[in-house]
Amino acid sequence: MSGIPLSFAPLRFGILGAANIAREFMDGVKQSPLVTVQAVASRDGTKAAEFARTYGIPDHHASYEAMLADPTIEAVYIPLPNDLHAEWAIKAAQAGKHVLCEKPLAVGLSDVQSMFRAAHEAGVKLAEAYPYMAQPQTITMNDLLNEGVIGPIQTVSAAFGFGIVAPDGTPIANPANIRLRPDRAGGGLLDAGTYAVSLVRLAVGERPLRVIASGRYTKTEVDQTVVALLEFPSGTLGQISCSMSASFHRKALIVGSHGVIETDYSNHAPADGRLHLNIKRGVPKTIGFETTTVSAADGFKLEAESFATWVRTGQGWTGASEAVSLDVAATLEAIAKSLASGKFEDVTQ
Repeated sequence: MSGIPLSFAPLRFGILGAANIAREFMDGVKQSPLVTVQAVASRDGTKAAEFARTYGIPDHHASYEAMLADPTIEAVYIPLPNDLHAEWAIKAAQAGKHVLCEKPLAVGLSDVQSMFRAAHEAGVKLAEAYPYMAQPQTITMNDLLNEGVIGPIQTVSAAFGFGIVAPDGTPIANPANIRLRPDRAGGGLLDAGTYAVSLVRLAVGERPLRVIASGRYTKTEVDQTVVALLEFPSGTLGQISCSMSASFHRKALIVGSHGVIETDYSNHAPADGRLHLNIKRGVPKTIGFETTTVSAADGFKLEAESFATWVRTGQGWTGASEAVSLDVAATLEAIAKSLASGKFEDVTQ
């Protein structure tokens, strides 16, 4: 956001929902000079009141509709279950609120298109929330790729996984975890896989032509582990993997004709406040990797401040563009189709 004036009034957010991720968002932004959370809404008024009291939020509402009718709210953050994103993002836009919505932006491409159409018609900003994109780690990665440091990209692989179910698909801790519910658009692909697909799309810079995928399923019949191959118009090949029955891992490898970049595309800073990129500059195997260290912070804070700057100045958004979000949605939809068919599926263009 270098060169962008930051002398503006904080953007007044409302949080649409009081789930755990909303608490994490609040922990990140509560000290920001560019963002203030004015209200929180929940369908459970008691829960909204408790959330507001805990975080010192001035107002709370016992319905989402009341939040959207609140004239003091300029923007909403949507951390609701996946299947509710489109409905409430569209209603928020129609109410004149800017929208920062958790990933995945919606469950299917048509819903994502409808969301952006509603935002354009209302003259408001809409963005998909990927905290890692606001980190200097990812901004530096993008700069290196744009500068052509590793040459034309040949392959990209991105993986993300964690363990909430056993290998046989049985829940480890909480059977009610929303990720395990097919009726709420759960599953590893729309949770961890969204991150991996977004990283590959960000690196390659174009929408895939077609994909093929294979997966395993939980006892509740949501996708547990998914691996997919992505073919791009440029000839680049991508691979994503995600799992809900794995040791935590989050890594990406971007291989060019003249170099390599490794990143863990982190959402948040570790305790020492630093993140790293491993970069190989050159072709021979005798050339090793160098490590570039960058400052880091809470990704929710960085993301919200970038969004606020964009709303106030028209500049400074470091996250997913509309094109990226549309491409990610189309790719996720094609991967889901391939999981069902076992065949290559074209990505909607």
